Amino acid sequence: MASTPTGSCAVPPLFTRRRLLQAGALGALSAVAASPLSGRAMAASDDTAALLRRGGVVVAFRHALAPGTFDPPNFKLGDCSTQRNLSAEGREQARRLGAWFAAQGLRPDSVRSSPWCRCMDTATLAFGAAQAWEALASPVGSPETTTADRLAQLRTALVQATQRPGRFAVWVTHMFVLADLVGANTTSGEGLVLQADAAGKPVLLGRLVVA
Repeated sequence: MASTPTGSCAVPPLFTRRRLLQAGALGALSAVAASPLSGRAMAASDDTAALLRRGGVVVAFRHALAPGTFDPPNFKLGDCSTQRNLSAEGREQARRLGAWFAAQGLRPDSVRSSPWCRCMDTATLAFGAAQAWEALASPVGSPETTTADRLAQLRTALVQATQRPGRFAVWVTHMFVLADLVGANTTSGEGLVLQADAAGKPVLLGRLVVA
């Protein structure tokens, strides 16, 4: 069921990939789910649909299942054959996600995605089309963290979305981006329902999982 806001979150310390891997973040939900930033876990339901219909939110998804951890060395952003991609199960997971939204009569106001193939494929399989947005891109380099400029872009867009009652936006991105933005872990294909508080800081309303 949809949860009420858990309160605004201060800008969390940036999460490096190593820290998340050490915490077991590539498996199921870890101990961070106990954090006040984590929201309440909720399966896709009528209550979830009502929350989205009310609008003023962003549903930020981690891409669907793409086995492995990192992209191969010397991968090329414009060449999907060089990247870690969705498995057959991940592609079906993305289709189920889109089917739930369609069954509920829910249409996002916009769909933005990391330009990485596994994110674009998740978005297009679920929603038909997506706009690539660099702010949602996977962190690269050392340390592997989302840059301050990208985080600022995401927070600004979240504030704008919060001011649109009756409409919601969809973002498809990576676990590390979501961790850097709100300090919460996610499983493959899981969505975080987000708003901005009066100070423009992200608020995690809940989690969305389509079985």
